[in-house]
Amino acid sequence: MIPIIAPSLLAADFARLKEEIAAVEEGGAEWLHLDIMDGLFVPNLTFGPGVVAALRPHSRLVFDVHLMLSRPENFISEFAAAGADWISVHVEACHHIHRVVQQIRAAGCRPAVALNPATSLSALEYILQDVDMVLLMTVNPGFGGQEFIPGVIPKIRALADLKRRLKLNFLLEVDGGITPAIAGEVLGAGAEVLVAGSAVFGAPDRARAIAALKAAGSSMA
Repeated sequence: MIPIIAPSLLAADFARLKEEIAAVEEGGAEWLHLDIMDGLFVPNLTFGPGVVAALRPHSRLVFDVHLMLSRPENFISEFAAAGADWISVHVEACHHIHRVVQQIRAAGCRPAVALNPATSLSALEYILQDVDMVLLMTVNPGFGGQEFIPGVIPKIRALADLKRRLKLNFLLEVDGGITPAIAGEVLGAGAEVLVAGSAVFGAPDRARAIAALKAAGSSMA
C-alpha cells in the first residue's frame, strides 16, 4: 500500500514556513503534521493556534494537529477554529479520554489518540471504536531529529492485528525517526500514515524525499 505522508513542520525552516509548506505540498505530501508542545507534557515549546490559523489559507494539505499538551481539552475549540482537520491527543494527558474525543468530533475535526513508546496498547481498549486514527510514537515526544525506537515495531504489528480482528477502520499513524529505510519496516508492521520531519524538511529535494517514503510502501504492494 502507498502510505499517506505527513511531513512534520517541526523540522521546517520557521523563517520560511509558507514556502516550506508549499514545497512539500508540491512534492506530493498529502498531510502536514503540526506538533503543538507546551513545555509541560513534553520538555519543549513550539507554537499555538495563531500560527495554524495564519498558515491555513496558504495550503490545501490536511492539517494533522498533534497536541502534546498537559490539558488538551482546553485548546480543542481553538485549534479547530484555526483550521485543524485532525486533532490527536495523548491518552497519557487526558483524565477523561472519551470526553475529549467527543469534544474533538463535536468541534468538526476527526479525533485521534496518541501513545508514547512505553505506553501499553491496553490503554486504548475502550476507546478504539470511537477514534478515526491512532498515533503511535516511535520516539519519546518533545524534540525532532531523534532516532527511531525499534522496540515499537511489535506494538505497531499488535495494533494492526487488533484492528483487523475487531474489524475497525481507524488509520494507524507512526511518528518519530521515520526514514525511507525504516518506512518499509513500519509499513510492513501495519502503519498507514508516516510522519517524517528531518527525512523530508532536512532533504534538499523534498519531492524526492517524499517519493522515497512512498516507494517503501509501493515495494510491499
